[in-house]
Amino acid sequence: MPFGLTADELAAWVYFGGGQELWDEVDAPFNIKPLMATQTGTQMAGWFTKEINGPQDYKGLRYRMPGLGAEVVRRMGATVVTIPGGEIVRAFQSGAIDGAEWIGPWPDMDLGLDKVADYYYHPGFHEPSSNLTLGINKTLWDGLTPSERALIEAAAQAEVSQSLAEFNAKNVKWLKVLRADKRIKIRRFSDELLKVAAKLSQEVLADLAAKDPLTRKVYESYTTFLAGIMDWGELSETGYRNTRLLALA
Repeated sequence: MPFGLTADELAAWVYFGGGQELWDEVDAPFNIKPLMATQTGTQMAGWFTKEINGPQDYKGLRYRMPGLGAEVVRRMGATVVTIPGGEIVRAFQSGAIDGAEWIGPWPDMDLGLDKVADYYYHPGFHEPSSNLTLGINKTLWDGLTPSERALIEAAAQAEVSQSLAEFNAKNVKWLKVLRADKRIKIRRFSDELLKVAAKLSQEVLADLAAKDPLTRKVYESYTTFLAGIMDWGELSETGYRNTRLLALA
């Protein structure tokens, strides 16, 4: 969700804030029991062939992005292109796209995006955390013993922690490589652009929430939890990180 929960915050909502129960309700008609099983953490905003100085630079931009973030940049004037990850490099090379998001330094360089675009932007407002799902046939799940279900849940939770740690550690390594490449320009989106994106994100989510009662129910739970965790986070993690910067000054 654009401007939504980070990896730690999402886990808190799913495990202890009612998110899992709502997720179960959403997936029940498909006979699926969903569990979080992988987490990439906060993502980068993406690669561009030209500088992005403000929201006006999205007008006419051919940009590869899926999900709710795609609707946000579409409302900013971009032409959204939906192609699989494996086709992004060729699309850059052919000129079919001017920009694309993927994940972060480690998987982006593995894909070869650093070879086809010069500008690398952050923050990834469109995807502050990305959870991959383990989907289990619900009939099978219901037939398992409580101990068997607990084992599967524990394994899935372990994978969430393990994958997030791996993404963070390897992104640190490959970010250093990118910073050493004089051709690559790592830039932050302007406050003007982020404010416009935030306003459009609220509109996109409000439109989505109005579609049906269940979506509205999930939206209200998510946004209520987001407000509370932001309050706590400003005092705890954000407060500490700002303090930590003082030690480096």
